[in-house]
Amino acid sequence: MNVLVFDIETIPDTSTGKILYDLDGLSDKEVAEVMFSCRRQETDGKSDFLRLHMHEVVAISVLLKTKEGINVWSLGEVDSSEEEIIQRFYEGIDKYIPRLVSWNGRGFDLPVLHYRALLHGINAQRYWETGHDDQSFRWNNYISRYHDRHTDLMDLLAGYEYRAVAPLDQIATMLGFPGKMGMSGDRVWDNFMAGDIVSIRNYCETDVLNTYLVYLRFELMRGNLSPSSYENECQSVKDFLMKDSKSHLLDFLKAWETISKPV
Repeated sequence: MNVLVFDIETIPDTSTGKILYDLDGLSDKEVAEVMFSCRRQETDGKSDFLRLHMHEVVAISVLLKTKEGINVWSLGEVDSSEEEIIQRFYEGIDKYIPRLVSWNGRGFDLPVLHYRALLHGINAQRYWETGHDDQSFRWNNYISRYHDRHTDLMDLLAGYEYRAVAPLDQIATMLGFPGKMGMSGDRVWDNFMAGDIVSIRNYCETDVLNTYLVYLRFELMRGNLSPSSYENECQSVKDFLMKDSKSHLLDFLKAWETISKPV
């Protein structure tokens, strides 16, 4: 089966914020501050992390593994609309019918994509298939929590117990992978406001690489890869990174080779 590892990056949906909070006339930055403030009030000051329907997608990065090899990229162009990049995500599912792999995709990425696809009227028929038109999806589809056509590594490794979840960065670092490299999700809004979409996309691509490497270790753990097959798969990733030659991917490779731990 083809494998599609994915990750999204988001900013406050200030257009919706203006409507819901009657903030017409304010700048996007001012609207976002109101949204954060309202969220802090809702959580008694514990968090300003917005509810998922209040997020706008600014980047979707993917790693696609097929029999032809590996590729890593961000969907669309730097100036592509949210609608376009989400449409491309679902078109990729239609084309490759992959196993989706994520870290907290069930708790964050996919619900956000659901709401945004709903907003834009995007067709995602294959993604929502549960066996009505294709019986092969009846017992293994993208929607059901305990099916592996979408493998949410965070959810699965925690045994579906919220108190046991762990950050991708820490798990990746624990396993000898690079983890975060000078960027984090809480800086995405500032980078977006500064017009630096490229850094956001680059960061998102390194996240899918970390997720894929954790997935390979998971496949080793559950016996789907032998130790030699696991090493071969990791080497394939290294070969791709060297061949791709993008600076942020070469930095990822350098960091990985510096800290890599033997299995």
